[in-house]
Amino acid sequence: MLIIQIILYFTLIFNLLSCLPIDTESSMTHNDDFNTTFSSIESIENLTSDETKPELGVFEYLNYTTFYYLTFSPSGQYLFFVKQHPLWYKYTYEHSLWLYNIQTEKETLITKDLYSYIKPQWSPSGNYIALFLTKQPVTNITNDHEIWLEPFDFFKSYIFLYSVDSKEFLSIGIKYQIPKVFAWSRDDSSIYFVNDESNKYSYNSNTIYRIDFNRKNSTISTEIYSLKNISFSISEFLFVPSENKLVFTSTSTAIKNFDDSEIYSLDLQNLTSVTRLTNNKIEENQLQLSSDGKNVLFSVGVVLHSAPSNSAQGFYMLDLTNEQTTHFKNYFMGNIMGYAPKAEGGVYILGQWKTNVGIYSQESSDEDWIYHPGFVGTYASIASSSNPNCSITFVYSESQLPMEIYCANNINDLSSPKQITNENELFTQRNLPQIEIYNWTNPDDHRIIEGILHYPPGKFHWTNLPLLVLIHGGPNLASLNQLYGNPYNWAPLAASNGWLVLEPNYRGSTGYGDEFIEELRGKPLSLAGKDILSGVDQLIKDGIVDPSKLTVGGCSFGGSLTNWLITQTERFNAALSCSSSFEHVSAWGTVDAPDFYKYWFNGLPWEIPRVYQNEAPIYQMDKVRTPTYICTGGKDERVPASQSYILKRALDSREIPAKIQIFSNEGHQFSSPMSGFTKITEELSWLKKYGKDDN
Repeated sequence: MLIIQIILYFTLIFNLLSCLPIDTESSMTHNDDFNTTFSSIESIENLTSDETKPELGVFEYLNYTTFYYLTFSPSGQYLFFVKQHPLWYKYTYEHSLWLYNIQTEKETLITKDLYSYIKPQWSPSGNYIALFLTKQPVTNITNDHEIWLEPFDFFKSYIFLYSVDSKEFLSIGIKYQIPKVFAWSRDDSSIYFVNDESNKYSYNSNTIYRIDFNRKNSTISTEIYSLKNISFSISEFLFVPSENKLVFTSTSTAIKNFDDSEIYSLDLQNLTSVTRLTNNKIEENQLQLSSDGKNVLFSVGVVLHSAPSNSAQGFYMLDLTNEQTTHFKNYFMGNIMGYAPKAEGGVYILGQWKTNVGIYSQESSDEDWIYHPGFVGTYASIASSSNPNCSITFVYSESQLPMEIYCANNINDLSSPKQITNENELFTQRNLPQIEIYNWTNPDDHRIIEGILHYPPGKFHWTNLPLLVLIHGGPNLASLNQLYGNPYNWAPLAASNGWLVLEPNYRGSTGYGDEFIEELRGKPLSLAGKDILSGVDQLIKDGIVDPSKLTVGGCSFGGSLTNWLITQTERFNAALSCSSSFEHVSAWGTVDAPDFYKYWFNGLPWEIPRVYQNEAPIYQMDKVRTPTYICTGGKDERVPASQSYILKRALDSREIPAKIQIFSNEGHQFSSPMSGFTKITEELSWLKKYGKDDN
């Protein structure tokens, strides 16, 4: 087995090296860390004069670090955050937890084995961080600051407490599987957690527990108490010390009915009943305590279903003393991407307007939003503290600058923040595409549509360029001004391979107002498709693109639109369809989110059969001439692989060149970076073979 693993390891390295234009005469020292080795290789490859930079490669683009879970300690002295980075030789991603000292400006690695589905949490005192790991640490390795306070049991799950002072891990066995969610109590001596105990007799059954623990010298004693069985699935979980209550959201096990999504509370002094606090039939999320600890804040994103008239996107404040909900005043026409309670009261808001995400604030529920000027681009994952040396932290990127974490002394310093991380420095050493915002009009209803143009490096504002239309999913998402290496939104990489890339924000995209989204209902493929084709027409009219070199592609809803567009015109030389829908009735019957179709199609299949048929590419396959590359995950529940098989059979029946690739262990989102690498490599090959029509 060891020999086989070694062979596979070096086979992978050889395959990746064959895709990279490295200098074969450059020397390379041995390094046991795979990613460090490739970082070293790529830092020396293609070295040229200072006047030029090498262009971005596939591996480099996907070898990208993202950040999330930014959280200040209660005192504001520390900040923890998570880095996600590809582990190529393990065919997965590493989720590492880091601690940043605001005063010393130093990072400390806590673990590389974070269980990323549960957010780590500071203890009330700030002395500990509670977290879960994907594997048990090696015992008694003091150099790695790992310590066991009870005998290891393979049949237990463990909550780990990381001590900020001693840098030790304390392990607490909880005898159950890893919880769904958890929350600290009012002090460092107990934690509440939720386990999913559903079975064939009780489909939705969650139980709330409390574990008390007490450490004395080298031993730790624990007691676990079962508090309440809940007859629905709990999604988010919060302890409110001022009221001694647990507050949590309900969710459906499958994304079927938003009526199931509400907020409840459990009085810990009276465990007999659960109180329902909302009745608005919308999906509440991002539960957080207000800075004074007296109210529960939550947000509501784009409302994509029939909700009461008083339900709207924005922020809400729930007063547990009278169980009244207040909607924060909101005249913002864009999309709310996230928020953070301000240390001094109010909230900071990440607001998307068109292709940028900026930072806003709101002091109270009846005051207007305030926009805070900073960099133009995309802010994300914001957090706030009372520390004057770093009162606000965030993730930021734009088309020429990769994602990193920044820290600002106050909200007025957004234009001159301190950069905390430098994980994606390689991107600043590459010749990246330049972008331009491009506008056009749909001639049918004169709606102005916007998109992002990515020009090949060194060809900004050139004309007569080959075009790839790369369509975002959703549809209630948007293409943004950011640099984010992933296998779905790979416009910078396509541009680096010679393509002018158009990312259209068609009808249904967020950031352009509720009406812009609502207009897509009842005609989700045909209207969005016309928006996109109008943009292609305008690019041809302006002389920017070569009409003989047009291609199109996308994933999820972007892939579904790709399937639609090749039935509407023969102009596209090549198509890339990823995780897409092709026939809507069968899709409605098999997807994990059937309400998607009910909302966007304005009804169920038997209620409006003509709409389901008219908007389906399969019934217009006689018009298709475009060679198509198809890929999907074999375990995709959002858009099952059967849709891709139907598309492939239809193309084969029409004797149109087609290739299908099933990533058998992947879902709707790829869990292996190698799957993304293979996907993009195959797509670039397909574009090269069919896209430019040079014959």
